[in-house]
Amino acid sequence: MNYADELKSYLDEQGRVKEWPSKRNKGKFQKLVLEYFASKFDVGVFYTEKEVNALLNEHHTFSDPAMLRRELFERGLIDRKRDGSAYWCNILEELRQISAAAEREP
Repeated sequence: MNYADELKSYLDEQGRVKEWPSKRNKGKFQKLVLEYFASKFDVGVFYTEKEVNALLNEHHTFSDPAMLRRELFERGLIDRKRDGSAYWCNILEELRQISAAAEREP
């Protein structure tokens, strides 16, 4: 999926999310923003909470990595150990496949 096109009104010139989308449109843009963030994680890599926050901070400007981390987890885009000591993205490959299929459609 070309997130830059879909999210152009939410991204700044550097590709960072500049605001959290409202829930209108049944949360479509929230879902897209979260998928955009999930695409920044490497599959098979374990991240500390600090590393997750740093990664999220690189890609947004509204300074709320805790909310983003929680939303990513609650929507199943990242997983974590019960004690919060490690996070990982285990569905990125699925997102990439969906994205590739969407780009092939006429």
